Amino acid sequence: MNALAWWFRIPFWQRVMGAFVLGALVGWLMGPAAGTWLQPLGTLYVNLIRMIAVPLVFFAVINAVAALHGQQSIAALGGRTFGWFAATAVLAVGVGFAIAYTFNPGLGIEAGSLTAAADYTVREVPTPVEVLLNVVPTNPFAALSEGRILQVIFFAGLLGFALVKLGERVAALRTLVGQAADAMIQVTRFVLELTPIGTFGLIAALVGTYGFERLLPLGSFVIALYVACAVHIVFVYGGLLLAHGLNPLKFFRGAAPGMQVAFVSSSSLASMPVAIRAVTHNLGVNRDYAAFAVPLGATIKMDGCGAIYPTLAAVFIAQYFGIELSFAQYAAILLASVLGSFGTAGVPGTAVVMATVVLSAAGLPLEGLGLLLAIDRILDMMRTMTNVTGQMLVPVLVARETGLLDREIYESARSNVGLDDAETGVDAPK
Repeated sequence: MNALAWWFRIPFWQRVMGAFVLGALVGWLMGPAAGTWLQPLGTLYVNLIRMIAVPLVFFAVINAVAALHGQQSIAALGGRTFGWFAATAVLAVGVGFAIAYTFNPGLGIEAGSLTAAADYTVREVPTPVEVLLNVVPTNPFAALSEGRILQVIFFAGLLGFALVKLGERVAALRTLVGQAADAMIQVTRFVLELTPIGTFGLIAALVGTYGFERLLPLGSFVIALYVACAVHIVFVYGGLLLAHGLNPLKFFRGAAPGMQVAFVSSSSLASMPVAIRAVTHNLGVNRDYAAFAVPLGATIKMDGCGAIYPTLAAVFIAQYFGIELSFAQYAAILLASVLGSFGTAGVPGTAVVMATVVLSAAGLPLEGLGLLLAIDRILDMMRTMTNVTGQMLVPVLVARETGLLDREIYESARSNVGLDDAETGVDAPK
């Protein structure tokens, strides 16, 4: 057996986990030099993932709308998907409050002992009207080149409906779009095989660059966020899967590649190709529905950044500044977290923007966010993994409810998303 064949016989998640551990060790040994020498490996990997995200979504959504037209009402599927996005966000806020008052991260820190980051500025939050208008691209080619996923989904959806409306006159074009979608899936397979290398570079640079001294004053907040996200993933997501008659362990095994990439890349959009492939090939969700639901979730489904983190930040800042929250403020935090996550879709720095929305709604000092920026990279890893796990969970739940889930694939609980799929001939359900 040659080295390449041996490498591909190792399960994907084990390759990534091994790279994670090795990267942490090397980063600890090299110190800040790891950021200089090994960060480019991680940057190259993230760039490759982002490179394939837009064309993958563009062709997949066109193909999905055309294919789903005769199977399910797209409006009904969209309504169910949005409903679960909102429901899980509400539950995430509840988890955030419960963990915040278990750990009380803002208590015991002397006022003035922390200083806000010098480069912190209050983010400008778009109005609801601006958000709605920004969904429609004025130039679809610019939306494609700039990676504006919501605009890409909107334009691709219109093209998909047009192909359905024109019927047999564009049969050849529909076939071509389907072939382009398949080609992008194959390109995704190639890029995903570089995940262990990218993981090694990203983790080594992170561990080498950040010292423990930056975590100690805010250690309680870091622990609280990680615990809250873990509780939400294991108990809330796991409970919803059990309620749908699905084994949570099999879900987490199948979703593991997407969760791993999300953790090391801290980007929902960078994780999206992996998440789509995990949802279809490992968990048995209909490929056409997944092509619609996962990209949509990658832009507006943010349980970690949009619900848990802003809730914890609000409680932390209230405790740090000695502010007692009222019932009205709790209600404002809940509503702003759930609705704001939809309203800030596609805005850079989503977690900070969402926290700005929540703190503004609750009347809390926005300057408090600057206190948390020093550890934001550490927080973002777990936040993003929670986001992406939810983005994979909701399509599984909706597919289960609508008959678009292949139980045989789901129960097989595979955890690979790489080239070995093509070699074994296993394909996603259609």
